[in-house]
Amino acid sequence: MTTGFFRDITEIAFEGADSTNPLAFRHYNPDEIVMGKRMEDHLRFATCYWHNFAWPGSDPFGGQTFDRPWFPADSMELAKLKADVAFEMFSLLKSPYYCFHDADVRPEGANFAENTKNLNEIVDYFAQKQEETGVKLLWGTANLFSQVKFMSGASTNPDPDVFAFCAATIKTCMDATHRLGGENYVLWGGREGYETLLNTDLAQEDAQMGRMLNLVVEHKHKIGFKGEILVEPKPQEPSKHQYDYDTATVYGFLKRHGMENEVKVNIEQGHAILAGHSFEHEIATATSLGILGSIDMNRNDYQSGWDTDQFPNNVPEVALAYYHILQDGGLKTGGTNFDAKLRRQSLDAEDLLIAHIGGMDVCARGLKAAVAMIEDGTLPNFVKDRYADWDKPVNQSMLAGNESLDDIAARVQAQDINPKPRSGKQEYLENVVNRFV
Repeated sequence: MTTGFFRDITEIAFEGADSTNPLAFRHYNPDEIVMGKRMEDHLRFATCYWHNFAWPGSDPFGGQTFDRPWFPADSMELAKLKADVAFEMFSLLKSPYYCFHDADVRPEGANFAENTKNLNEIVDYFAQKQEETGVKLLWGTANLFSQVKFMSGASTNPDPDVFAFCAATIKTCMDATHRLGGENYVLWGGREGYETLLNTDLAQEDAQMGRMLNLVVEHKHKIGFKGEILVEPKPQEPSKHQYDYDTATVYGFLKRHGMENEVKVNIEQGHAILAGHSFEHEIATATSLGILGSIDMNRNDYQSGWDTDQFPNNVPEVALAYYHILQDGGLKTGGTNFDAKLRRQSLDAEDLLIAHIGGMDVCARGLKAAVAMIEDGTLPNFVKDRYADWDKPVNQSMLAGNESLDDIAARVQAQDINPKPRSGKQEYLENVVNRFV
């Protein structure tokens, strides 16, 4: 049974690269075998709840532009209608997963108890929808940034009561995620930062944030949650400076609080750009540190200085992202979540489908290009050869700490080591990438 929101659209099929049908996949074929595995199992697509079903089309200079029958979703009846449309869209897109914040899916209550009651009721409904459709939960999370109580931070708030409220909310959201079979739980600290150092104690806020993360990990083990705990880096917005600035910063925080073996990262393309990095940089950093968990796929407008959350359309960027992911063994409990939203002038119901179809096709093309680069071998073999001299016993010994500076200096002098520069071949390697994208 359909809700009627998408009118007469009942199926989105794979029609191949020559198709001009905007409501068909041209490149994403879930059952196509790529590198020994189904394309769907490589990409593990997820559709987000917040941008598609909670955001009204507003921006800092204007209000709602979208007319949705479940707005303002201030009753359980409307929340369930929203869920009906959401799961219909997930099914139409053949999206195997979805993601949500608690505030996206339940009516806002007067207090914590009412929020919890509403969340539990909608979780019951989600469980039915998952059973009916086969769609699974990639990850859940708590919205600890929208309400005025969070304006000075969530776990980093100077008011201990806000810390306690956040801890309680996270507990209920983790329980909901566990109950729905979620494969990860995400923490995004949009208010975990500062506007000015004039009123901020950095050491105190670091201690509070570290304790909250430890509480999360403790609760994970207490309830038997087998998924990953993921922190999502972002440098700023809405905070002037956010403590989980980028992947390397998050890793330093995890090490400082003894969590580097318990927590991984959920990397978003747009957040990487805001941090002055590329998506591939953040992914490669995470894989080198052993903390890649999942990705949020989108793009930022390079002309704008904020998080525009547009759908991906740059195949070369996406290909390089999946190149590093595949070299790390692929997405495990993680997935490719479209943390992307329509432009506020895209008003029609079918625009939601068209945007995701385009994004899924771009990811499919990027995945196949990444596989081709790996199977060709030119890029990975070049990198291996570039560092090959480090495999020699004398250099392994130096790397292992078996030589002091005095020892190394004596060897350099005795052997008259006088290295000559070697070309990095960047232009050649970029041309190799362009063979495949």
